[in-house]
Amino acid sequence: MNLPFLPRSVMVALIPAAAIWLGVGSALAQSPAASPAPAASASPAPSASPAPAASPTASPSPSAEQSPAPSPSVQTADAFGEQITLTSKKVVIAKGQANWDSAFDALIDSFKALTALIEKQGIKPAGNGMVVYTSTDDTGFTYMAEIPVEQEPKNLGKNMSIGQSPEGKALKFVHRGSYDNMDNTYEAITNHLDDKKLEAKDTFIEEYITDPLKTAEDKLVINVYVPLK
Repeated sequence: MNLPFLPRSVMVALIPAAAIWLGVGSALAQSPAASPAPAASASPAPSASPAPAASPTASPSPSAEQSPAPSPSVQTADAFGEQITLTSKKVVIAKGQANWDSAFDALIDSFKALTALIEKQGIKPAGNGMVVYTSTDDTGFTYMAEIPVEQEPKNLGKNMSIGQSPEGKALKFVHRGSYDNMDNTYEAITNHLDDKKLEAKDTFIEEYITDPLKTAEDKLVINVYVPLK
């Protein structure tokens, strides 16, 4: 699948020079006021030394402001390129093909058909819905939408079957956001494979951690698995 290169923009924050000059001006404004006191310079000098003792009281406040800093987000950051081993599961499958312009709609239709089938027969999903892409080109792709089940449903619809989900060694990546932004994730995956000199199989898998039938598209969480050769 050919993916466009998307450059990253970097924002730079600038400190206004006026604030610096304002601080210098205030310092200069106080310097002449200090000049008339040289007569008593010996006594004020020791009296000025206790003044810095107030600084420790001010130091805890900035540290307290920095305590709720981005450390939690770093701890909860998604793993990128984590090596895992996929375990095969029994799945009900709906095969399909679609153009990239209507890709997400096609996947949703397949998931709706599978969900309606198993709900009608009182079968509960045994895992998250998945999409296995079997071939891709510049205009579209073929795929298998899959829902794990423990009990095999009957009276399968058109282009439906029972099978096993992929298994074996793979790399795990996480996508958050709309399906339209998946190109960014796959571009990053391609760069990662090139950097690590890894060879992937001619397929990739998406596991929908959030239910695409009930979740707003911009709130999707999708695990992307890239099987390795």
